[in-house]
Amino acid sequence: MPKLNLNREEMPRQDPKARGKNFSEVALGYSFEQALGEASRCIQCPKPLCMTGCPVSVTIPEFIRALREGDMPAAAKALKMKNALPAICGRVCPQETQCEQVCVLAKRGAPVAIGRLERFVADWERRQQEAASAVLPEPTGKKVALVGSGPAGLTCAADLAKAGHSVTIYEALHVAGGVLMYGIPEFRLPKEIVQADINYVMSLGVKIELDSVVGKLFTVDDLLKDGYDAVFLGTGAGLPMFLNIPGENLNGVYAANEFLTRVNLMKAYRFPEYDTPVKVGKKVAVVGAGNVAMDAARSALRLGAEVVYVIYRRSRAEMPARHEEVENAEEEGIEFRLLTNPKRFLGNEHGSLVGVECYEMELGEPDESGRRRPSVKPNSEFTIDVDVAIIALGTTPNPLVAQTTIGLDTTRHGTVVADETTGRTVKPGVWAGGDTVTGAATVISAMGAGRRAAADIDRFLREK
Repeated sequence: MPKLNLNREEMPRQDPKARGKNFSEVALGYSFEQALGEASRCIQCPKPLCMTGCPVSVTIPEFIRALREGDMPAAAKALKMKNALPAICGRVCPQETQCEQVCVLAKRGAPVAIGRLERFVADWERRQQEAASAVLPEPTGKKVALVGSGPAGLTCAADLAKAGHSVTIYEALHVAGGVLMYGIPEFRLPKEIVQADINYVMSLGVKIELDSVVGKLFTVDDLLKDGYDAVFLGTGAGLPMFLNIPGENLNGVYAANEFLTRVNLMKAYRFPEYDTPVKVGKKVAVVGAGNVAMDAARSALRLGAEVVYVIYRRSRAEMPARHEEVENAEEEGIEFRLLTNPKRFLGNEHGSLVGVECYEMELGEPDESGRRRPSVKPNSEFTIDVDVAIIALGTTPNPLVAQTTIGLDTTRHGTVVADETTGRTVKPGVWAGGDTVTGAATVISAMGAGRRAAADIDRFLREK
C-alpha cells in the first residue's frame, strides 16, 4: 500500500469579519498546486469504497487520477460521465457523510477532499472557452416531459438526453434551477455556477419551458395525452412548515422559503438595484438548525442585522446542518441558543414582532429519528428581544401537481409514492424523485433519484 499522506489541504476562505458583510463566495477554491497536492493523497484503492458512498456513482478514482496526471480534460470527462452538475455538487454536497466518510483515509481522520477536487475540476472546465460536449446517440423518437428543473429534474433530463430521447422540462418559475436558485445563497452557491451547469444540460438538447405551472396551465394527464411517452415529477418540496404557536402571523415573522427566495432569486440583497424589499431587522431569530437555517441566519447577518440567534430545541450534537456550515456561522458571529424552543411570538400594538418567548429544553431518550427527545423544563420561560424571526423547520411538497393528477398516490405528508429504486409511481407512464418523494433532503440525494428514474424510464421506452 502507498504511504498514507494525512495532511489534508485546507480550502482557502474569506476572512470571517469581511465575509459577514458581503455575499461573495465564502470558500475560495484550491489553486492548481493545492489541487495536485490533495489529489496525490488518493491511494487509488483496488476496490474504491468512495464510489459506493456517492449517490450518483461518480468514478472518483478515475477523475482524481487524471487530475493528478495533469490531464484536466480527462478529469472533467470522467467527472461528467455520471454527474451533470459537478460544480454544484462540489459546493453543496455533504461529502463528509457520503463519499469521504467511506474513504480509506477517513479511518485516520483525513479523507481525501473529494468534494473540493470535484469543484476544482468543474471550475477549470467552466473557465475554458469550449467545454467538451457529450457525444449523443441517434434520436430514439421518444419524448419525455419533466416537471421541475431542480437537481432531480436536471439530472434526469441529462441522462435521458444522453440516451437519445427528446426531453422537455416544464419549470414554474421564471428561471431554471429550483432550490439551487431560490434556496441556496450566493455566498455558498454563486448563481453563475448554477447557470453554467444548466447550460451544459441544455447543450445536450434539453428544452426548458419557463413560467409553466403544471397543474394550472395544463396537467400531467394533458402531457401524456399530448404525445409524451413518459413524465418525471421533480417538483421538490417548497411548502414551508410552521411552529403553529401564537404570534406566528405577526409582521416580521418569515418562513425561511419566503425569506431566502426574496434574497436569492429576487436579489433583495442588491436592493435598490433590484426592486425587492426585505425586512432586515436589527435582532433576528432563526428557528431550526439545518442547512436552511444556517443559510437564513448568515443571509440576515449580511443584510445588516446587528445580532442573529439560531434557536434550536436540541443540543449541538443533534444539529442536522453540515459541520462546515455551523463552523462558518459561528466564525461570522451567529449566536446559538441551544436547548431552547419558542413558546410564542410577542407583538406590539401595531402587530409587529418585538420578541419571542422561549422554553428551556432538556433531552431524554432517543425518539424514532434516533436523536434524543427534547422536553420542556418546567417554569423555564424567558424572552429574547427580536424584530425579525425566520422559521426554518423544513418543507413539504406543494400539493398542486398531486391534486391535479388522476391516479397518483401520496402519503399523509403530501409526498408522492414512488418506488425507491426506479422512481415509478402507481400511475402508468409517471415517475417521481427527489424532495417530492422523500420530503426535503440533500441536492445529491435528489440527483441520485433523478439518475435512477432516468435509467428506468430509458428501459421502459426501449421496451415500449
